[in-house]
Amino acid sequence: MRNVYGWLLLTPAAILLIGFTHYPAVATLYDSFFSTGTVVRPSRFVGLANYAALADDPIFWQVLRNNLYFAAATIPTSIAIAMLMAIWVNDRLPARALVRMSYFTPTILPMVAVANLWLFFYTPQIGLIDKFGALFGAASHNWLGDPSTVLACLAVMTVWKEAGFFMIFYLAALQSLPPEIEEAAKIEGASRWYFFRRVTFPLLMPTTLFVLVNATINSFKLVDHLFILTKGGPDNASNLLLYYIYQVAFSFFETSYASTLTVVLLAMLAAMAIVQFLLIEKRVHYR
Repeated sequence: MRNVYGWLLLTPAAILLIGFTHYPAVATLYDSFFSTGTVVRPSRFVGLANYAALADDPIFWQVLRNNLYFAAATIPTSIAIAMLMAIWVNDRLPARALVRMSYFTPTILPMVAVANLWLFFYTPQIGLIDKFGALFGAASHNWLGDPSTVLACLAVMTVWKEAGFFMIFYLAALQSLPPEIEEAAKIEGASRWYFFRRVTFPLLMPTTLFVLVNATINSFKLVDHLFILTKGGPDNASNLLLYYIYQVAFSFFETSYASTLTVVLLAMLAAMAIVQFLLIEKRVHYR
C-alpha cells in the first residue's frame, strides 16, 4: 500500500516530465530521420540525409562557432563576477541589503526588457555609449551592426543579467560555511587570499559545478535578446544555435532539418555536462 501511495505522488510530476521532456526529445530524434512533409508530398524516411546536409551547411558551422565563442566569453566571466559579488555582499558592509538587491535586480527582468534596455546603450549616435564617447572625441560606432563587435555586445549584456542570479547560489554557499574555519585561519595568520584559495574556493566547488552546468545550458538556450537586438545579423555574425533552429523551423519551414539541429544541440549539451562532471566531480568536496 505504501508503494502505491508513493507512485501516486510521483505520477503528476512523471506525466509532466514524460509529456514535456522525454516524449518531445524522442519525437525530435524520430523526425530527424524523415523529410519535411507537405500537403502534396508526404514525409518519407531519409536516414542520415539530414545529418549529411547539416555537415555541409556553412551557416551551421558559423553559428556553432558563434555559440562556442559566446559560451567561452559568458560562462567564466559570469561565474567569476558572481563569486566576487557574493564574497563582497557577504561581508559586513554598509547598506548590504541594498547592494544585494541591486546585484540581483537584473535577474528578475525579462530578457526582452533587458534587450530593450541595452538597445539604449548600443544605438549609434543617440546611444549612451556613443554619447559618453563623444565627450572624449570618439567617433560614433554601430556596435550591433559591426560583425567584429556584435557578439561581444551580446556577451556583455548576458553577463550583466546572469551574474546576479549565480551570485545567490554562491551567497547561500558562503553563509553555510562554518565561521570557526575562518576564525582558526585568522589565528594562524593566514591572509584573506590564502584562505580563499585554500579553504573557501574548494568548499564552494559543489556550487561551482552546479552553476557551471547551468551557465553552459543558458549560453546555448538564450534566444529572446536576438529578436530585439540583431535577429542574428549582420550576416549571421550574432546568430546562435537556438535562434538558427527557430529560423529553420518557423521561417524556412524545414521542420525535419530543425529537428536534426535540435538533436545535435541536445547531444552537445549532454556531452558538455558529462565532461564537466567527470573533470570537476573529483575536485568537489561535499560536506
